[in-house]
Amino acid sequence: MKFEPTPLRDVYLLQPRVFGDQRGFFLENWNQETFRNAGFDMHFVQDNHSRSARGILRGMHYQTEHTQGKLVRVTSGEVFDAVVDLRRSSPTLGQWYGVTLNAENHRMLWVPPGFAHGFYVTSDYADFQYKCTELYHPRSEVSLAWDDPTVGIEWPLAPGESPRLSEKDAHGLAWADIPLFD
Repeated sequence: MKFEPTPLRDVYLLQPRVFGDQRGFFLENWNQETFRNAGFDMHFVQDNHSRSARGILRGMHYQTEHTQGKLVRVTSGEVFDAVVDLRRSSPTLGQWYGVTLNAENHRMLWVPPGFAHGFYVTSDYADFQYKCTELYHPRSEVSLAWDDPTVGIEWPLAPGESPRLSEKDAHGLAWADIPLFD
């Protein structure tokens, strides 16, 4: 497993070793010892799987209580995955990072607690899977507006295109109105 730092402190792009032949491929996407030896001592309590169609944008979500770290990956299709640093003490507070994750590149993203997270589906559909370090806590969930101009995430939308959003995400909060982490 290769752990590549990103421009946001504590966010890592992971590239597993893929073994393939004419039969298909094998990869190890989680091994506690491998992660611990690389300095990532985490405990996962929940696995999630969502399927979304082209043009769906889910995010930018986070929890103010029971804050979740997430190890995210795409097992079919493709997404543009984005994170925003919400930690007041971080030198990258308010900055975002985005990366394409798909079933062919097998890349994963480690999103530690203290970040808003979301993705936009760029293929016909995408299966998005993620492991969480805390259980889902809907009472403390916050949605940062996907198109907040202060953050300025550059989503790969076609000119004039708008993403398909849930009701919650359509009413995401502005950067000035969201709770941050100390």
